[in-house]
Amino acid sequence: MKDYSLVDDDLIRKIVKPRDIFSRKGDNGIALVVGGSRIYHGAPLLSSLAALRSGTDLVYTAIPKINLISSRIFSPDLIILPFPDDKLTTGSVRRLLNILPKKIDAAGIGMGLNISKSQPLILLIQKLLEYNSHLVIDAGALIPDILPDISNNETVVTPHAGEFKRLFGDSPTNKLSEQIELVSRKAEEFGLIIVLKGHQNIVSDGETTFVIERATPSMTVGGTGDILSGLITGFRTKYGAVHSCLLGLFFNGQAALRLSNKIGSHMLASDLLTELAYVMKEYDSLK
Repeated sequence: MKDYSLVDDDLIRKIVKPRDIFSRKGDNGIALVVGGSRIYHGAPLLSSLAALRSGTDLVYTAIPKINLISSRIFSPDLIILPFPDDKLTTGSVRRLLNILPKKIDAAGIGMGLNISKSQPLILLIQKLLEYNSHLVIDAGALIPDILPDISNNETVVTPHAGEFKRLFGDSPTNKLSEQIELVSRKAEEFGLIIVLKGHQNIVSDGETTFVIERATPSMTVGGTGDILSGLITGFRTKYGAVHSCLLGLFFNGQAALRLSNKIGSHMLASDLLTELAYVMKEYDSLK
C-alpha cells in the first residue's frame, strides 16, 4: 500500500501558527463563501461561521437574494452579499465580482449551491484565480467541467465518495489501501489537494498522503461537511493547502468528539460552531 501518515495532536501543534499580537483586521485572513439555494439555505451559513471560528478576520457570504432575510436573522456576524438569482448564473457572478469589497485570500464555493450550467461557475473560478485567491471547492460545485481550470494551482476539493465519482469518473472502493491509491493518483494527475471524506478521511496532494479517522459516527448528521469546508477555507487564508485540510479535519473531529461525549448521537452541525472555539483555544498562542 502507498505510504501515508496519520494525523495526531503532535502534528497539529507543529502546524498551528501563533497569532501576531500587533495584527489588525484583515491581517489574519479574508475569506469568501459562495453557496446556498432555495432548499439548502443553511449550508453557506454554517461554512461562513466555521471560517470565522478558524480565526479568519473577515468572511463574506454570497447567497441567493431569496435567502437574504433569514440569513441575516441567523447571525449578526455574517457579511451577506446577495445575488439576484436562486442559482449561480453569469449575471450573478458578474454582480458578485463587482461588489466584493476587498481582496479575497481564500474562497469556498459550492456549499448548498444550485448550479444549472457550468459556465457561470467556471467564470467565477477563473476570476478568483486571477485575483490570486486560493480555492476550496465542495458539494454542488464538484463537477468535471471545472477540472481544466482548477488543475495545478493548489485548489482543494472536498468530495465524499459520490461526489468523487462525479468529479473524476472513478468510484472509491471500501478498502483503505485502494482509496489511498486512487486519491493520491488523482491528486497527482490533476495537481489538486483532495480530501476524500468518509470513515477514514484521506488528504493527498499526490506526493504526501494523510489519513485521519472520523472521530464519531455522530458526524453523519447533515451540515458537518459544510463546517469542514468552512474551516478549510478559513485556514486557507493563512496556511498552505495540505495543512489547511489537516487542521480543518482535526478540529472538526475533535469538536464533534467532545459533543458526542456530552450529548451522545444527538449532535447538530450548528452545535459544532461553539464547541470549535473551546477545542481550538487549547492550541492558541501569540507572538
